[in-house]
Amino acid sequence: MNKKLNKVKTFLSKPYNILLILLLVFLTYLVVLPLFSIVKDTFIVHASEKSRIGQAVGSFTSYHWERAFRSNYSKILVWEPLWHSLYTSVFSCVVAILIGGGFAWLVTRTDMMWKNVLTKLFIFPYIMPSWTLALAWRNFFKNAVVGGAPGIFTALTGIVIPNWFAYGPFPIIVTTGLHYAPFAYILIGGVLRNMDANLEEAAIILKTTKARMFTKITIPMVMPAVMSTIILVFSSGMSSFAVPQFLGLPVRYYVLTTEMYSTIQGTNPGVGYIIAILMMVISVVIMLVNQYMIGTRKSYATVTGKSANISLFRLKGARVPASVIVCFVVLCMSVIPMISFVLQSVILTDGNYQLSNMTLDFWIGLSKGGNDYQDKAGILRNADVWKTLLNSLRLSFTCAVGAGTVGFLAGYSIVRRRGSLLSRVVENLTFIPYLIPSMAFSAIYLSMFSQQRGIIPPLYGTFAILALIGTVKYLPMASRSGVNSMLQLSPEIEEAGVIMGVPWWKRMTQIIIPIQKSTIVSGYLLPFVSCMRELSLFVILVTANNRVLTTLLFFYDEKGWAQYGNAINLLIIFIVLLVNFVVEKLTGASIEKGVGGK
Repeated sequence: MNKKLNKVKTFLSKPYNILLILLLVFLTYLVVLPLFSIVKDTFIVHASEKSRIGQAVGSFTSYHWERAFRSNYSKILVWEPLWHSLYTSVFSCVVAILIGGGFAWLVTRTDMMWKNVLTKLFIFPYIMPSWTLALAWRNFFKNAVVGGAPGIFTALTGIVIPNWFAYGPFPIIVTTGLHYAPFAYILIGGVLRNMDANLEEAAIILKTTKARMFTKITIPMVMPAVMSTIILVFSSGMSSFAVPQFLGLPVRYYVLTTEMYSTIQGTNPGVGYIIAILMMVISVVIMLVNQYMIGTRKSYATVTGKSANISLFRLKGARVPASVIVCFVVLCMSVIPMISFVLQSVILTDGNYQLSNMTLDFWIGLSKGGNDYQDKAGILRNADVWKTLLNSLRLSFTCAVGAGTVGFLAGYSIVRRRGSLLSRVVENLTFIPYLIPSMAFSAIYLSMFSQQRGIIPPLYGTFAILALIGTVKYLPMASRSGVNSMLQLSPEIEEAGVIMGVPWWKRMTQIIIPIQKSTIVSGYLLPFVSCMRELSLFVILVTANNRVLTTLLFFYDEKGWAQYGNAINLLIIFIVLLVNFVVEKLTGASIEKGVGGK
């Protein structure tokens, strides 16, 4: 008995063991238990369903599952949105790979012109919120049939855009693919830069054609990066809400996320929770496929001890035309969307882009006291906008501090006990929120915290639920930052402090944190950036009293107040770019090296 007691005392004498136990309890309650809660809510009657089902609220029912999979509404509620999600996600991958991979090859393997400038501009869409290109597409290509007024393209050319081009699957695929094309460039370009030139030199000696070299050497070597891009874009496309909401809703093209939003906000929350579970299952399948491909693939080593001098492919006569075409595509992705937001935020009458129809009232105008949208104060003088901006900053700061602190402590504890069962369990639990689509995750928290839970009161409609879900959702990126920083730090450094009798808190504040401060700071700043541009995670949890900028933009868009929405979008982009600039200056991290988010 004494021996076991001594083992327990020894175990608890290590601060990282205590941290692991606390993290296990914390993550079990906030990650594991909510999964059971949402499953339970698919089998009970909700208040908005009482009259239709004819049972008491909270009683057991299989109605939701039957309605989702065995009723006449199954096709509309589940199967069509599922097919739409799969279809747009798959082809978004194709667009991202073709454009991002092609740009990576042109930058790293050819003598294309203006590489440095084009690279900076090409990364730009990835820094911005995911819906930015969707709003820009709508600004340019909307038509009078659905959009109410023609877009910029029709106003300039007189050409009427057909519905299939302006709305629905085609623009969703293109804008999602373009948004994630920079990620494909980051991954594939990194492999191409490090690829040993001796492989190509040997092929040239053997008189291999350029086409055969590309198909037999280049493509196989970049396959891991291509697989990673496919998985990221596919999973992001499946969980995207803002893009299909802006471009699909006008023509009733629903995907899983938009259908889940309408059911949870409407009279079918039980079906919405089933859709959330379906999205989680798809995410787990994607993860398992990824692990299978990584675990069974052949060697794709690209860096050797030999020469890595890269011989550029000479474009010759195609150099200028290719450079101009790439420049045009990059400008369409990065600069022109900004121009569309500026134009749409200053026109008085939608569809009229003459100078006489432009005004700064939507930015700095005074309130006229009426009920029309043109009577509201400009966003820089609007109390609602400033309130939501402060909410966004407060929420982003809270989530950054929460996720950053817990993530750093998790990384420290996981590495110090690396290899133990407890460490592996905690590490896996910190990663689970990353695998759950944002809107599905918010549905889980809505299910769990919309009612009293022990001593915890109902949190729906409060700032607390937004801060809680943001902290847990962004914990994976902060914990990965913490793990990476601690893996670089030899344990002997801390052990020297132990030998000298330095307390644990002093070792952390005076040894570990100062040494790894740049990596640790990035674990705080990256959640801040992600939270500032997040919509899917918060859209079904906010109320009129606790809106943030992204949800206010969504609210204005639903109202049809395009000028205010575009102005707020520019404000969000400015803040995100500013914080990204601070990230790079403080931590030395660079978006081109993979620091970023959705």
